[in-house]
Amino acid sequence: MTVPPVPPVPSRPPSTTPSTPSRSALLVAFATLYVVWGSTYLAIRIAVMTMPPFVMGALRFTAAGGGLYAFLRLRGAPRPSLRNWGAAFVVGVLLLGISNGMVCWCEQWVPSGETALIVATVPLWMTALPWLGRRGRAPHPAALLGVAIGLLGVATLVGGAPSGERSAAAGAALMTARIGLLVASLTWAIGSLWSRRLPLPSEAALATAMEMLTAGPVLVVVAAVSGEWGHFRFAAVAPSAWVALAYLGVFGSLAGFGSYVFLLKHVSAARASTYAFVNPLVAVLLGSLVAGEALTRRTGVAALLIVGAVGAVIWGSGARRTDG
Repeated sequence: MTVPPVPPVPSRPPSTTPSTPSRSALLVAFATLYVVWGSTYLAIRIAVMTMPPFVMGALRFTAAGGGLYAFLRLRGAPRPSLRNWGAAFVVGVLLLGISNGMVCWCEQWVPSGETALIVATVPLWMTALPWLGRRGRAPHPAALLGVAIGLLGVATLVGGAPSGERSAAAGAALMTARIGLLVASLTWAIGSLWSRRLPLPSEAALATAMEMLTAGPVLVVVAAVSGEWGHFRFAAVAPSAWVALAYLGVFGSLAGFGSYVFLLKHVSAARASTYAFVNPLVAVLLGSLVAGEALTRRTGVAALLIVGAVGAVIWGSGARRTDG
Protein backbone atom coordinates (compact mmCIF):
# COMPACT_ATOMS: atom_id res chain seq x y z
CA MET A 1 0.00 0.00 0.00
CA THR A 2 0.64 1.90 -0.95
CA VAL A 3 3.05 7.05 -0.26
CA PRO A 4 4.34 11.20 1.41
CA PRO A 5 5.58 15.03 0.91
CA VAL A 6 5.85 18.30 2.12
CA PRO A 7 5.91 21.20 4.49
CA PRO A 8 8.93 20.16 6.53
CA VAL A 9 7.98 17.96 9.45
CA PRO A 10 9.90 18.37 12.71
CA SER A 11 12.42 15.60 13.15
CA ARG A 12 12.79 13.38 16.18
CA PRO A 13 14.90 14.43 19.13
CA PRO A 14 18.65 14.36 18.49
CA SER A 15 19.06 11.32 20.71
CA THR A 16 17.17 9.17 18.23
CA THR A 17 18.66 10.60 15.01
CA PRO A 18 20.44 7.83 13.09
CA SER A 19 23.68 8.22 11.15
CA THR A 20 23.60 9.07 7.45
CA PRO A 21 23.27 5.92 5.29
CA SER A 22 25.32 5.22 2.17
CA ARG A 23 24.11 6.26 -1.26
CA SER A 24 23.82 2.63 -2.35
CA ALA A 25 21.60 1.83 0.64
CA LEU A 26 19.28 4.69 -0.29
CA LEU A 27 19.15 3.58 -3.92
CA VAL A 28 18.26 0.01 -2.94
CA ALA A 29 15.55 1.27 -0.60
CA PHE A 30 14.03 3.50 -3.29
CA ALA A 31 14.15 0.74 -5.92
CA THR A 32 12.49 -1.69 -3.53
CA LEU A 33 9.80 0.84 -2.68
CA TYR A 34 9.13 1.68 -6.32
CA VAL A 35 8.82 -1.84 -7.70
CA VAL A 36 7.86 -4.08 -4.78
CA TRP A 37 5.12 -1.86 -3.36
CA GLY A 38 3.62 -1.46 -6.81
CA SER A 39 3.27 -5.24 -7.06
CA THR A 40 1.68 -5.70 -3.63
CA TYR A 41 -1.69 -4.38 -4.82
CA LEU A 42 -2.04 -7.34 -7.17
CA ALA A 43 -0.84 -9.73 -4.45
CA ILE A 44 -3.49 -8.38 -2.07
CA ARG A 45 -6.15 -8.76 -4.76
CA ILE A 46 -5.16 -12.41 -5.31
CA ALA A 47 -5.08 -13.16 -1.58
CA VAL A 48 -8.47 -11.68 -0.67
CA MET A 49 -10.25 -13.61 -3.43
CA THR A 50 -10.30 -16.69 -1.16
CA MET A 51 -8.96 -15.41 2.18
CA PRO A 52 -10.81 -12.96 4.49
CA PRO A 53 -8.98 -9.60 4.29
CA PHE A 54 -8.54 -8.92 8.02
CA VAL A 55 -7.49 -12.52 8.65
CA MET A 56 -4.94 -12.13 5.87
CA GLY A 57 -3.58 -8.92 7.41
CA ALA A 58 -3.46 -10.45 10.89
CA LEU A 59 -1.48 -13.46 9.66
CA ARG A 60 0.80 -11.29 7.54
CA PHE A 61 1.84 -8.74 10.13
CA THR A 62 1.90 -11.02 13.15
CA ALA A 63 4.18 -13.52 11.41
CA ALA A 64 6.42 -10.96 9.70
CA GLY A 65 6.63 -8.64 12.72
CA GLY A 66 7.13 -11.40 15.25
CA GLY A 67 9.79 -13.15 13.19
CA LEU A 68 11.72 -9.97 12.47
CA TYR A 69 11.54 -8.78 16.08
CA ALA A 70 12.81 -12.13 17.43
CA PHE A 71 15.63 -12.15 14.88
CA LEU A 72 16.74 -8.61 15.75
CA ARG A 73 16.63 -9.24 19.50
CA LEU A 74 18.72 -12.41 19.09
CA ARG A 75 21.23 -10.34 17.12
CA GLY A 76 21.54 -7.98 20.06
CA ALA A 77 19.10 -5.19 19.25
CA PRO A 78 18.36 -3.14 22.38
CA ARG A 79 15.15 -3.74 24.28
CA PRO A 80 12.64 -1.03 23.27
CA SER A 81 11.31 1.24 25.99
CA LEU A 82 7.64 1.65 26.85
CA ARG A 83 7.70 4.97 24.99
CA ASN A 84 9.04 3.17 21.92
CA TRP A 85 6.25 0.61 22.13
CA GLY A 86 3.63 3.34 22.55
CA ALA A 87 4.90 5.15 19.47
CA ALA A 88 5.05 1.89 17.49
CA PHE A 89 1.48 1.09 18.50
CA VAL A 90 0.17 4.46 17.28
CA VAL A 91 2.05 4.34 13.97
CA GLY A 92 1.46 0.62 13.42
CA VAL A 93 -2.28 0.87 13.98
CA LEU A 94 -2.60 3.92 11.69
CA LEU A 95 -0.41 2.64 8.85
CA LEU A 96 -1.01 -1.09 8.96
CA GLY A 97 -4.04 -1.78 11.12
CA ILE A 98 -6.39 0.85 9.73
CA SER A 99 -4.91 1.97 6.41
CA ASN A 100 -3.53 -1.29 5.05
CA GLY A 101 -6.39 -3.24 6.61
CA MET A 102 -8.87 -0.99 4.83
CA VAL A 103 -7.01 -1.42 1.53
CA CYS A 104 -7.21 -5.21 1.86
CA TRP A 105 -10.92 -5.02 2.63
CA CYS A 106 -11.62 -2.65 -0.27
CA GLU A 107 -9.75 -4.77 -2.82
CA GLN A 108 -12.52 -7.34 -2.57
CA TRP A 109 -14.40 -4.99 -4.93
CA VAL A 110 -11.91 -2.48 -6.34
CA PRO A 111 -9.36 -3.61 -8.99
CA SER A 112 -5.72 -3.47 -7.89
CA GLY A 113 -4.72 -0.79 -10.41
CA GLU A 114 -7.57 1.50 -9.40
CA THR A 115 -6.72 0.93 -5.74
CA ALA A 116 -3.13 2.01 -6.34
CA LEU A 117 -4.28 5.19 -8.07
CA ILE A 118 -6.51 6.20 -5.17
CA VAL A 119 -3.79 5.41 -2.63
CA ALA A 120 -1.40 7.56 -4.67
CA THR A 121 -3.24 10.59 -3.28
CA VAL A 122 -1.36 10.26 0.02
CA PRO A 123 1.09 13.06 -0.93
CA LEU A 124 -1.87 15.37 -1.46
CA TRP A 125 -3.06 14.73 2.10
CA MET A 126 0.46 15.16 3.43
CA THR A 127 0.65 18.55 1.74
CA ALA A 128 -2.66 19.80 3.06
CA LEU A 129 -2.77 18.37 6.59
CA PRO A 130 0.11 20.35 8.20
CA TRP A 131 -1.25 23.54 6.64
CA LEU A 132 -4.85 22.90 7.67
CA GLY A 133 -3.70 21.92 11.14
CA ARG A 134 -1.70 25.17 11.44
CA ARG A 135 1.54 23.21 11.82
CA GLY A 136 3.12 24.43 8.62
CA ARG A 137 3.21 27.33 6.18
CA ALA A 138 0.83 27.56 3.25
CA PRO A 139 2.01 25.27 0.45
CA HIS A 140 3.63 26.64 -2.68
CA PRO A 141 1.02 27.61 -5.35
CA ALA A 142 2.21 24.69 -7.49
CA ALA A 143 1.50 22.30 -4.61
CA LEU A 144 -1.96 23.80 -4.11
CA LEU A 145 -2.63 23.39 -7.82
CA GLY A 146 -1.47 19.79 -7.52
CA VAL A 147 -3.91 19.16 -4.68
CA ALA A 148 -6.77 20.58 -6.77
CA ILE A 149 -5.81 18.48 -9.80
CA GLY A 150 -5.43 15.39 -7.64
CA LEU A 151 -8.87 15.84 -6.15
CA LEU A 152 -10.27 16.14 -9.67
CA GLY A 153 -8.52 12.90 -10.59
CA VAL A 154 -9.95 11.15 -7.54
CA ALA A 155 -13.42 12.47 -8.35
CA THR A 156 -13.03 11.12 -11.89
CA LEU A 157 -12.03 7.71 -10.60
CA VAL A 158 -14.31 7.38 -7.59
CA GLY A 159 -17.36 9.04 -9.11
CA GLY A 160 -17.40 6.98 -12.30
CA ALA A 161 -20.19 4.52 -12.86
CA PRO A 162 -19.29 0.88 -12.13
CA SER A 163 -18.21 -0.95 -15.26
CA GLY A 164 -19.88 -4.08 -16.53
CA GLU A 165 -23.13 -5.66 -15.45
CA ARG A 166 -23.53 -5.06 -11.74
CA SER A 167 -26.44 -5.27 -9.38
CA ALA A 168 -27.40 -2.24 -7.33
CA ALA A 169 -25.89 -3.91 -4.24
CA ALA A 170 -22.61 -4.64 -6.03
CA GLY A 171 -22.43 -1.08 -7.34
CA ALA A 172 -23.03 0.31 -3.85
CA ALA A 173 -20.32 -1.97 -2.43
CA LEU A 174 -17.86 -0.72 -5.05
CA MET A 175 -18.59 2.92 -4.29
CA THR A 176 -18.29 2.28 -0.54
CA ALA A 177 -14.93 0.58 -1.11
CA ARG A 178 -13.65 3.51 -3.18
CA ILE A 179 -14.55 5.91 -0.37
CA GLY A 180 -12.89 3.53 2.09
CA LEU A 181 -9.67 3.81 0.08
CA LEU A 182 -9.75 7.58 0.47
CA VAL A 183 -10.05 7.09 4.25
CA ALA A 184 -7.13 4.64 4.10
CA SER A 185 -5.03 7.22 2.22
CA LEU A 186 -5.81 9.90 4.78
CA THR A 187 -4.94 7.57 7.66
CA TRP A 188 -1.66 6.60 6.01
CA ALA A 189 -0.72 10.27 5.62
CA ILE A 190 -1.45 10.98 9.29
CA GLY A 191 0.56 7.97 10.44
CA SER A 192 3.50 8.88 8.19
CA LEU A 193 3.61 12.46 9.48
CA TRP A 194 3.40 11.35 13.11
CA SER A 195 6.08 8.70 12.63
CA ARG A 196 8.66 11.44 12.08
CA ARG A 197 7.92 13.02 15.45
CA LEU A 198 7.19 10.09 17.75
CA PRO A 199 9.95 8.35 19.75
CA LEU A 200 10.39 5.27 17.59
CA PRO A 201 13.66 3.29 17.78
CA SER A 202 16.42 4.77 15.65
CA GLU A 203 17.00 1.42 13.90
CA ALA A 204 14.53 1.22 11.00
CA ALA A 205 14.29 -2.59 11.07
CA LEU A 206 13.37 -2.62 14.76
CA ALA A 207 10.77 0.11 14.29
CA THR A 208 9.32 -1.84 11.35
CA ALA A 209 9.07 -5.04 13.40
CA MET A 210 7.40 -3.29 16.32
CA GLU A 211 4.85 -1.54 14.12
CA MET A 212 3.89 -4.82 12.45
CA LEU A 213 3.86 -6.64 15.76
CA THR A 214 1.44 -4.12 17.28
CA ALA A 215 -0.79 -3.98 14.20
CA GLY A 216 -1.14 -7.77 13.96
CA PRO A 217 -3.15 -8.28 17.19
CA VAL A 218 -5.37 -5.32 16.31
CA LEU A 219 -6.28 -7.01 13.03
CA VAL A 220 -6.85 -10.30 14.91
CA VAL A 221 -9.48 -8.49 16.99
CA VAL A 222 -11.01 -6.78 13.95
CA ALA A 223 -11.26 -10.14 12.16
CA ALA A 224 -12.97 -11.63 15.23
CA VAL A 225 -15.45 -8.76 15.62
CA SER A 226 -16.32 -8.86 11.91
CA GLY A 227 -16.90 -12.61 12.07
CA GLU A 228 -14.08 -13.53 9.70
CA TRP A 229 -12.45 -16.06 12.01
CA GLY A 230 -15.75 -17.94 12.33
CA HIS A 231 -15.93 -18.41 8.56
CA PHE A 232 -12.23 -18.96 7.92
CA ARG A 233 -11.28 -22.42 6.61
CA PHE A 234 -7.74 -23.31 5.60
CA ALA A 235 -9.02 -25.76 2.99
CA ALA A 236 -11.05 -23.03 1.30
CA VAL A 237 -8.00 -20.85 0.65
CA ALA A 238 -6.55 -21.27 -2.83
CA PRO A 239 -2.82 -22.11 -3.15
CA SER A 240 -2.35 -18.83 -5.06
CA ALA A 241 -3.62 -16.94 -2.00
CA TRP A 242 -1.03 -18.59 0.25
CA VAL A 243 1.69 -17.70 -2.26
CA ALA A 244 0.41 -14.12 -2.36
CA LEU A 245 0.37 -13.98 1.45
CA ALA A 246 3.97 -15.23 1.62
CA TYR A 247 4.99 -12.63 -0.96
CA LEU A 248 3.25 -9.88 1.01
CA GLY A 249 4.90 -10.97 4.24
CA VAL A 250 8.44 -11.19 2.90
CA PHE A 251 8.55 -8.60 0.15
CA GLY A 252 5.68 -6.27 0.98
CA SER A 253 6.18 -6.13 4.76
CA LEU A 254 9.85 -6.84 5.43
CA ALA A 255 11.39 -5.39 2.28
CA GLY A 256 8.81 -2.81 1.19
CA PHE A 257 7.53 -1.43 4.49
CA GLY A 258 11.02 -1.70 5.97
CA SER A 259 12.37 0.43 3.12
CA TYR A 260 9.62 2.99 3.69
CA VAL A 261 10.40 3.30 7.41
CA PHE A 262 14.10 3.52 6.56
CA LEU A 263 13.55 6.34 4.07
CA LEU A 264 11.27 8.29 6.42
CA LYS A 265 14.18 8.34 8.86
CA HIS A 266 16.86 9.41 6.38
CA VAL A 267 15.29 11.55 3.65
CA SER A 268 12.62 14.21 3.43
CA ALA A 269 8.98 13.19 3.24
CA ALA A 270 8.88 14.69 -0.27
CA ARG A 271 11.63 12.39 -1.52
CA ALA A 272 10.15 9.37 0.21
CA SER A 273 6.83 10.11 -1.47
CA THR A 274 8.21 9.83 -5.00
CA TYR A 275 7.19 6.16 -5.06
CA ALA A 276 3.68 7.54 -5.66
CA PHE A 277 4.76 8.20 -9.26
CA VAL A 278 5.72 4.59 -9.94
CA ASN A 279 3.49 2.38 -7.80
CA PRO A 280 0.24 3.12 -9.67
CA LEU A 281 1.88 2.48 -13.03
CA VAL A 282 3.33 -0.84 -11.84
CA ALA A 283 0.01 -1.83 -10.28
CA VAL A 284 -2.08 -0.90 -13.34
CA LEU A 285 0.32 -2.74 -15.66
CA LEU A 286 0.42 -5.91 -13.53
CA GLY A 287 -3.33 -5.82 -12.96
CA SER A 288 -3.92 -5.68 -16.70
CA LEU A 289 -1.33 -8.30 -17.70
CA VAL A 290 -1.79 -10.79 -14.87
CA ALA A 291 -5.35 -10.33 -13.61
CA GLY A 292 -6.98 -9.09 -16.81
CA GLU A 293 -8.20 -5.84 -15.22
CA ALA A 294 -9.75 -3.51 -17.77
CA LEU A 295 -7.93 -0.31 -18.70
CA THR A 296 -10.79 2.12 -19.33
CA ARG A 297 -10.56 5.66 -20.63
CA ARG A 298 -11.76 6.93 -17.24
CA THR A 299 -8.93 5.09 -15.50
CA GLY A 300 -6.40 6.52 -17.96
CA VAL A 301 -7.62 10.10 -17.45
CA ALA A 302 -7.64 9.68 -13.68
CA ALA A 303 -4.12 8.22 -13.78
CA LEU A 304 -2.79 11.23 -15.71
CA LEU A 305 -4.47 13.66 -13.33
CA ILE A 306 -3.36 11.93 -10.12
CA VAL A 307 0.24 11.22 -11.15
CA GLY A 308 0.55 14.76 -12.54
CA ALA A 309 -0.88 16.14 -9.31
CA VAL A 310 1.64 14.20 -7.23
CA GLY A 311 4.41 15.64 -9.39
CA ALA A 312 3.15 19.19 -8.88
CA VAL A 313 2.84 18.66 -5.14
CA ILE A 314 6.36 17.28 -4.75
CA TRP A 315 7.89 19.93 -7.02
CA GLY A 316 5.99 22.68 -5.21
CA SER A 317 7.11 21.33 -1.85
CA GLY A 318 10.75 21.47 -2.91
CA ALA A 319 10.28 24.99 -4.29
CA ARG A 320 8.76 26.15 -1.00
CA ARG A 321 11.75 24.87 0.93
CA THR A 322 14.13 26.57 -1.51
CA ASP A 323 12.25 29.88 -1.29
CA GLY A 324 12.25 29.70 2.51
